[in-house]
Amino acid sequence: MNKRQFLRTTGGLLPLALLPRTLLAAGVPAMPDTLHLIAAWRSLHDLTPDGSSRGAAARGATDYVGILVPDWQAGVARIRSAIAVPDRVHGLLPDPDGGFLVCANRPGPWLMRCAADGTVLARRALEDERSGRTLNGHAVSDPSGEWLYTTESETGSTLGWIAVRRRDTLRKEAEFPTRGIEPHELLFDAEGKLVVANGGILRAAGDRKRDLDRMDASLVRLDPKSGERLGQWWLKDKRLSLRHLALGSAPATGGRTLVGVALQAEHDDPAERAAAPILAIWNGDTLEIPSRETIGAGYCGDIATGMDGGFYLSAERSHRVTRWHPAAPERLEVIAELNKAGALAELPLDGTHASLIGSPRGLGFWHPQRDPVLLRWSVEIAPDNHWVAVSA
Repeated sequence: MNKRQFLRTTGGLLPLALLPRTLLAAGVPAMPDTLHLIAAWRSLHDLTPDGSSRGAAARGATDYVGILVPDWQAGVARIRSAIAVPDRVHGLLPDPDGGFLVCANRPGPWLMRCAADGTVLARRALEDERSGRTLNGHAVSDPSGEWLYTTESETGSTLGWIAVRRRDTLRKEAEFPTRGIEPHELLFDAEGKLVVANGGILRAAGDRKRDLDRMDASLVRLDPKSGERLGQWWLKDKRLSLRHLALGSAPATGGRTLVGVALQAEHDDPAERAAAPILAIWNGDTLEIPSRETIGAGYCGDIATGMDGGFYLSAERSHRVTRWHPAAPERLEVIAELNKAGALAELPLDGTHASLIGSPRGLGFWHPQRDPVLLRWSVEIAPDNHWVAVSA
């Protein structure tokens, strides 16, 4: 990305509107002072490992991964650590030892494990495994914290696999198929089983999409120990790709814990694509689309746990963040309008789930009972569409 392209990305296409009103750090209520964000971003600034800037980088924008820290009183989000990486980073995970794990974006050639200060503890290049596969940008740790599960695709066929890796060394110890193509995000459900979103898009060289009329997206539930398929579900609209997942909070009503599925429309007709839904809900038995509202322009960049069994969703193309609640399933409520709103993270606060929103404009905070806040970046950056909130 050259400088002009980067500035076009970070420019304000829309005025900020964190609804119901915007508060720029003045009179901020008490916030967790131990909060930090594991994040990936792109910047024109040449950053040192401790996050300070050496000035503009003449070679163009650089990809980084590291730790961002909100300073609520100063109204700034600062960079605590920054690691320059050769490729865009997508999925990020907190490490039980206090650091983090990251996956390169699809078709991902590597993954690595870092300490909290940014020291690289382990790195694994897929070409060394000679499996003929690439990472699909996401990983999840098992409940014990010992094992790491990564989604991968065969080069050419795009057939999906799960690799089971040691968390400490990232070495692959086992594998099993996802029963689909182009798997994307995965998570452990409330019963400890593995749920995988098979994106369903065939890929040609250079990650180019091909033969979209042959898409086959599905949600599959697998036994994480044996790889046995426990169930599989499809949507009626075959041009909706299943991408990102979030496990809902346990509803106060005592009902089922839901899994939210972020959708990406791949219809040939631009109007049909823009009018497509952005959310599917899996309740353990069925996979359904609860809302047909078109405010997301057919693309959900990230999804996070919301309050009482609901979810927050970022619609990057329409520059909106919405929330969905099972008590009003047909509705998507817009809670923020923010240029290129992408990364979401839930923040348990006051007995509910607040949302932290990433944008080139800054770090947004939204809570149903508090004033919204926007923190500016200490150095101009463009965050990727995922991050993870951690309390130190």
